Amino acid sequence: MDVNTRLLMKNAFRVTKERGKTAVRIRVPGGELPVKYFQIMQEVAEKYGNGSVHITTRQGFEIPGIDINKIPEVNKLIQPVIEGLDINQAQRGEGYPAAGTRNVAACIGNKVCPFANYDTTALAARIEKAIYPNDYHVKVACTGCPNDCIKARMHDFGILGMTEPKYDSYRCVSCGACVKNCKKRSIGALRMENFKVVRDHDKCIGCGECVNKCPTRAWTRSNEKYYKLVIMGRTGKKNPRIAEDFIKWIDEDSIIKIILNTYKYIAQYIDKEAPNGKEHIGYIVDRTGFQIFKEYALEGVRLPEIAEVAQYIYWK
Repeated sequence: MDVNTRLLMKNAFRVTKERGKTAVRIRVPGGELPVKYFQIMQEVAEKYGNGSVHITTRQGFEIPGIDINKIPEVNKLIQPVIEGLDINQAQRGEGYPAAGTRNVAACIGNKVCPFANYDTTALAARIEKAIYPNDYHVKVACTGCPNDCIKARMHDFGILGMTEPKYDSYRCVSCGACVKNCKKRSIGALRMENFKVVRDHDKCIGCGECVNKCPTRAWTRSNEKYYKLVIMGRTGKKNPRIAEDFIKWIDEDSIIKIILNTYKYIAQYIDKEAPNGKEHIGYIVDRTGFQIFKEYALEGVRLPEIAEVAQYIYWK
């Protein structure tokens, strides 16, 4: 069978070991899917696939065993899922328009988790809307707090939720619960002075553990939403590594602008001979140097005054 594998993959279908068969990838930005769409995936799996569905590490679904000549029918069937999740498309009714930028993954966020500092699914959906479709191989993950349940530090862009805790000394009863909790479960950024709590801003990682532990609500989360942006983590064959801190106390708009700027950087410096036209950003940064990437990434970005930008980054 003569198959254009590049077009196949661009339509979010996978090349498989089984001749004449493919697998469709279902994007689920932020990992949250209304249960009504399970019926559609069941129909695709039973009618066109081999009856199974694989849950991917990026919180999407992959349905294998589909005849390649059935792709148009499958695309038509999954269209309500694409439209229901408000996923960008170049044209209506033709399935997914790209597979390069991977599904934006997210932990469950502050709608459920008491430790999370923001709605991770909402931010993932906003990022998805801004960057998809795109053919460049980019991985983005959102996690609600420094616990990093989504393993954001293994991605090209990891977004960790932060809060700048606010302290009301008049509510404080000097119980020391926040100080003990910060020492045991976080970074030890709090100390007692004259029966009141002092916070070391430079040391604080914005986790919110003090807020969770305070019995009198002397500590509260800031109204402003802040994040830590970590970059260029990866697995893979060559030099796997953990993402390093790029910007602390960054805002949401700046994160999206930086990611969009990165696509311009990739277009300029990607290896034109890379297999299937794909190259991980981290390899490009290794080749050009961090300062070139930083110049592209921060072009036109207006960071909040509180933001702290890494001057240099050295990956292990």
